[in-house]
Amino acid sequence: MPTSPSDPAEPSRPAEPVDLAVVGAGPAGLAAAVTAAGLGLRVALLDAGDRPGGQFYRHPAPGLGADRPEALHHGWAEFATREAALRAHESAGRITYLPLHHVWTVVAGGAVVAAGAGAGHAAPGRTGVAESATEWTLHAVAGHAPDERAAAVTARAVLIATGAYERQLPFPGWTLPGVVGAGGAQAMLKGGLVLPGKRVVVAGSGPLLLAVAGSLAAAGAAVPAVVEAAAYTAYAGRVPALLRNPGKLVEAAGYGGALARHHVRLLTRHAVTEAHGTDRIEAVTVARLDRDWRPLPGTARRIPCDALAVGHGLVPQLELATGLGCATRPGPDAAVALEVDALQRTSVPGIWSAGETGGIGGAQLALTEGELAAHSVAAALHPGRTAPGADRRVARLARRRARLRAFADAMADAHRPGDGWTGWLRDDAVVCRCEEVPAGRIREAAQDLGARDARTVKLLTRAGMGWCQGRMCGPAVAALCGQEPAADRRPFSCPVPLSHLAELPATDR
Repeated sequence: MPTSPSDPAEPSRPAEPVDLAVVGAGPAGLAAAVTAAGLGLRVALLDAGDRPGGQFYRHPAPGLGADRPEALHHGWAEFATREAALRAHESAGRITYLPLHHVWTVVAGGAVVAAGAGAGHAAPGRTGVAESATEWTLHAVAGHAPDERAAAVTARAVLIATGAYERQLPFPGWTLPGVVGAGGAQAMLKGGLVLPGKRVVVAGSGPLLLAVAGSLAAAGAAVPAVVEAAAYTAYAGRVPALLRNPGKLVEAAGYGGALARHHVRLLTRHAVTEAHGTDRIEAVTVARLDRDWRPLPGTARRIPCDALAVGHGLVPQLELATGLGCATRPGPDAAVALEVDALQRTSVPGIWSAGETGGIGGAQLALTEGELAAHSVAAALHPGRTAPGADRRVARLARRRARLRAFADAMADAHRPGDGWTGWLRDDAVVCRCEEVPAGRIREAAQDLGARDARTVKLLTRAGMGWCQGRMCGPAVAALCGQEPAADRRPFSCPVPLSHLAELPATDR
């Protein structure tokens, strides 16, 4: 049954198990859902947001009256085509779209299904899904507080497309009002048509900064500088990957042209090392960095501003997948991502992944992986029932994925945070915002009390015990105790009311 736009919290959930449950309606999840439905699968698409598109295709609510919501997006046509397909499949009963459903766990259970890897689609060294596939139950918190409800969907296969969140490297003053994430600033503009300030410094590292600065400037904000901690000369060793993706080079040139038109300075190998202000941010200190991201003495300068949009790339959101035991790998940017095979299968049979969960790569890569995963699921659930031309389509998708992934890895490596960034953290600078734990206490735990990992630091200092459960401070805590970031395995991926847990069947507790 189609979801009513006026009441998105009350969709009808499927009474019978679906073939595929997709978690996340961003580019990867949306592409996977509509492709799988087109291949004859019954699909449930669950998403924590109230509209499809995820963070990348976030767009203004209809009540804001935006005339051209596509103006702030690249590749809007890709989204519009797939959203139309989603609505068509929804009307035909092939997709059950469940907005405002935050999936907090996935548990195995139910009868074993007859599924196989599909002729011609098995990856070397991988066993067929038929040997161990089960039904899966996805538990979700549905609706808005205080009227949240427990919800559950059962599926024969699960695709995790939960996207990513911003990586923040703390600095003195980063808790001041007016300091927002770079992606957060873009979300404010795309979703609410508001600016974080009139004079906005954009800082951090990664290609997102250029997009954010261009969008803010085009919307009327003054952007005195884009402060990029990395140097673009780091791309020199990845020329083949760049040349294989000319569209990305054109996109980058477009961002550069936008900055030039709006007279925005680009400061590479620089970082915001402190934010200043009383009731809100009034200025930032910017310093030049050495090759390891240590601030160079005597290079600091102040830039007045009333807002700072800062972020150091993205981190895959893996709680659901790691809770299932899916294997992970370190990425070129030091972030942890899921291990997937050539057909987007994780190490857990019956669980697929697409998009940023497998490594940050952007919307085009996410769309490609979502479609590829859908073909893989269809081949696994219905071996021998291949759609005409499916093999050629899968081969093309695989080649495109390899090309885009190579470019994504080049970007990740070029913008990987240097080990010396902790040099701008004074002992009194807050690292864990939720529990207000300063850097000095974390250093004390690591250097004087023997903590050698983030978990021990957490027990000694409470860093990471707050509302965000370490999503915001995790990379910083790991760096301060000399540990590479690692994926936590948690039973819940979001806060869950105790009443929902009490209602669970005994087999799922």
